[in-house]
Amino acid sequence: MTDAAIRVLLVDDQVMLRLGFRIVLDAEDDIEVVGEAGDGAAGVAMAKRLRPDVVLMDVRMPGASGIEATRRIVEEAPASRVIILTTFDLDEYAFAALRSGASGFLLKDAKPGELIGAVRAVAAGDAAIAPRVTRRMLELFAERLPDASAAAHADDRLAALTQRESEIFAALGKGLSNAEIAQHFVLSEATVKTHVARVLGKLGLRDRVQAVVLAYETGVAGT
Repeated sequence: MTDAAIRVLLVDDQVMLRLGFRIVLDAEDDIEVVGEAGDGAAGVAMAKRLRPDVVLMDVRMPGASGIEATRRIVEEAPASRVIILTTFDLDEYAFAALRSGASGFLLKDAKPGELIGAVRAVAAGDAAIAPRVTRRMLELFAERLPDASAAAHADDRLAALTQRESEIFAALGKGLSNAEIAQHFVLSEATVKTHVARVLGKLGLRDRVQAVVLAYETGVAGT
C-alpha cells in the first residue's frame, strides 16, 4: 500500500457485493478500502468522518436512497467523489444521481479491471463513464431536465467563457473525448485538457459529467 493510496468507501446493502469489491480493490497497491456502510444514511455519516477520495454508492437501498446520499455527500463532504452502482446501463435512478453530483456510474457486474479503472479515473478528477454513454442517458431522460428558466439562470456563467472555451464546452456536451476535441479544433490534447479545466472552473463544475448535464440544461448540447 502506497502512502498516497486512493481511499474508498463502499456503500451497498448487499454484504457479498461489498466483500467482492473490497477483495478486488484491496489487492491494488494504490487503493485502500477504508470503510463499508449498508445504507445511505450510514454512508453519508462515514463519508463525513472518513473523507474518502471515492465513494462507491448503490443507487437503490432501503431508507435513504443513493440519490439522496449522493446529494448530501456532495454538499457535506465535497472532497469525496461518488460513483453510482447500478444493475442497468441506462437507469433512471443513476441519471438522477448524476444530476445530484455523482462523478459517474458503474454496473454492478463490471469486470475487476473496469472497477479499478473507474476508481482511479474519478480519484484523478475524470469521469467514470464515457461521455457518449452520459449523453445517451441524458437523451433518454431529456424530458426530465429543467425548463428554460434554469437555462437562463446559467447564462451568466456561460457568458464568462471565452469563445474557445464556449466551443470546448459545447464539444463536451456532445460527448466528445479530449482526443476528439483536439482533432476537431486542431489542438494538442494537453491544450484541450487545459481548456477543459478552465471551463469546469469558470462554470463551478466538479467534472465533465456535470458539464454534459449543464450543456443539456442550457441547450448548448443541441446546437
